[in-house]
Amino acid sequence: MSGRWFRWDMRWLALCGLALALAACDNSPWPRGASESNTLFAAVIENSPRHLDPTASYWSNDTPYTYQIYEPVYGYHYLKRPFVLVPKTATEVVAPRYYDKDGVELSADAPAAVIAESVYDIRIKPGIVFQPHPAFAKDEQGRYRYHAMKPGELGRRTTPLDFEDQGTRDLVAEDYVYALKRHATTRITTPIFGIFSEYIVGLKEYGELVKAEDKKLRQGLDPASLDKPFLDFRRWPLAGATAPEKHLLRVRIKGKYPQWNYWMQMTFTAPVPWEADAFYAQPGMAERGLTLDTWPVGTGPYMMTEFIKDRRHVMKRNPNYRGEPYPCEGMPGDKEAGLLDDCGKTMPFIDTLVSTIEREEAPRRGKFRQGFYDVEVFERTDTGMDYRVAMDDSEDVRAEYQAKGFRLERFADVNSYFIGFNMLDPLVGDGATPEQALRNRKLRQAISIAIDWEEYSKVFPKKAGATAMSPLPAGIGGSREETPEGINPVTHRLVAGQPVRRSIDEAKKMLAEAGYPDGRDAKTGRPLVLNYDVYFPATPERKPEIDWVVRQFAKIDIQLEVRATDNNQFQDKVRKGKYQVFWLGWNADYPDAENFMFLLYGPNGKTKYDGENTGNYANPEYDRMFSRLKTLEDGPEKQKLLDDMVRIVQDDAPWTMGFFPYASAAVQQWVHNSRPAVLIRDQARYLRLDVPLRVERLREWNRPVWWPIALIGAALLALVFGGWRSLRRRERMNARGEVTA
Repeated sequence: MSGRWFRWDMRWLALCGLALALAACDNSPWPRGASESNTLFAAVIENSPRHLDPTASYWSNDTPYTYQIYEPVYGYHYLKRPFVLVPKTATEVVAPRYYDKDGVELSADAPAAVIAESVYDIRIKPGIVFQPHPAFAKDEQGRYRYHAMKPGELGRRTTPLDFEDQGTRDLVAEDYVYALKRHATTRITTPIFGIFSEYIVGLKEYGELVKAEDKKLRQGLDPASLDKPFLDFRRWPLAGATAPEKHLLRVRIKGKYPQWNYWMQMTFTAPVPWEADAFYAQPGMAERGLTLDTWPVGTGPYMMTEFIKDRRHVMKRNPNYRGEPYPCEGMPGDKEAGLLDDCGKTMPFIDTLVSTIEREEAPRRGKFRQGFYDVEVFERTDTGMDYRVAMDDSEDVRAEYQAKGFRLERFADVNSYFIGFNMLDPLVGDGATPEQALRNRKLRQAISIAIDWEEYSKVFPKKAGATAMSPLPAGIGGSREETPEGINPVTHRLVAGQPVRRSIDEAKKMLAEAGYPDGRDAKTGRPLVLNYDVYFPATPERKPEIDWVVRQFAKIDIQLEVRATDNNQFQDKVRKGKYQVFWLGWNADYPDAENFMFLLYGPNGKTKYDGENTGNYANPEYDRMFSRLKTLEDGPEKQKLLDDMVRIVQDDAPWTMGFFPYASAAVQQWVHNSRPAVLIRDQARYLRLDVPLRVERLREWNRPVWWPIALIGAALLALVFGGWRSLRRRERMNARGEVTA
């Protein structure tokens, strides 16, 4: 065979090989065989979580991880509504014992005025152990192997999994005590310290003690250094949190506070082993990202095994998890819906949870429609609205989604979105004088009228919701939403029994009374320009919403300077008070009005106290009422108080109130036991995958398109045939030439 024929054979084989490779490959974004494993794939819209340390974590994009890894003493029943507390690591949900100022025990129905202290004795289940972690590893002499590492000994390790030895130990009550003490730390952000220090006996004073002790520890050290000596909270007792027995947690609360048990189901009260604090405090750890913020240590069903910032996070089944039975009770219709099919079976059902950061809507939705995401966005309960709207807009889309069996149930939930004002700002806030305060209030009221939330739901039906008249959604006890008496008189009037938004002319009149006729300062003639901060970038999907807000302000001739950042930058700005107008969402922590009204409680201000009152609103009358609210059980007295508090904030207008979004998650048909709810954050343990069905549907929905390969093959054949003919012609010409010569 000639050299030229050999070269053509090689080209043919190479091209054929390429065609076969194209035929063999699929379009899955996951590694080959991943869809056949017991792995749940979901997207994450926001950035990587900033805080997985339970003391600091207070943002919804943290919860897909924190609530799967940590275990507070309580949780919510997965299926029952209204929400019911159930024990997690505790043996039961306990009622407090009440004592007067002399330490005499009172009856359970004692009036709040005579209750000086509430005592919660919570028994922890024995036999629960922490996940494997090098912080617990010990050598042959029983000493902690990695608690006194020498310089350079850390080597190239960047995750806890890189350490050769792993260990564990039993969960004890002291781990919960240590966690409550850590809220007094000066090392990290502590958003709940302000609230907890009002209730837990001695915590406020404990904070001053820890601050002084930490100052001693860091004396002479570089304040900017990431390395800080171990702050060991075991050294200082806290009167309000103790462990009288190995598995008995005692919490002492000032006065009567019925909502305390709800806080005990949040990860703020999840156990923190001192060994983890000591391990991560060693030199070089923080620089490598080896902290609780990145690598949590818990007793829950899952543990973090991969953390690639702003790209991917992976949690795997905790091999030390004891397992818990799936619930056997629910609501009417749950049995028929298949939500009780796994009654009594041991959870969790899924081995691995993969979360991929994917902010762009189009590719994210495309992957869900192809079946590559099992739950489109794990921590969100609103993504299903997109699909419901698309089904309403197109019969073809409806037919596709129904054929694919997408689960897109819509229901009411307990969360809200609103635009608020920084009350510390001299232009939109409280004002330095009574006259300025009045003008600023009229400015806020004018803006509240102009922002047409009814229009928002029509323009953005995928994110639609009920226009809010108050901070309390309809699903919370004490809410007057959806009733005539609940109307916000600042923004609406009642017409034929229905709320109608006040006119732009009314808003402009109010704006002129505030000192800005036609959107210009009456004294200087300068246009009124306000800064508008949002905690998401201006992506193609988000920019229309931002532009809509700009147009709402423009209706009354106010200009907005948009400052769109990611959530981490937004949080930095609000802590420093460098903002005026902001967009914010709130998911209920627990099903009580106090959890919404505390967002406007003065001592919970974001900038001054690092609390969750992002608007830094402070009204003395409101604050006094809130202090009473905290002690009241549901009833007429509490309702009257809530009505009065709502009227105050409606008039002061620290928020534009916004809307209460409808909830609807986007879930594939092979994901069983899905019951999305804002308050249920530990849902991963309940979910079960039908992996064979997923594999079958992925194959069906993503069949290879063969005609391009056939076309390539035909082109190759034509190319080879043409080359062969050219070669034969050249050989004949050469042969004739040789004969002639």
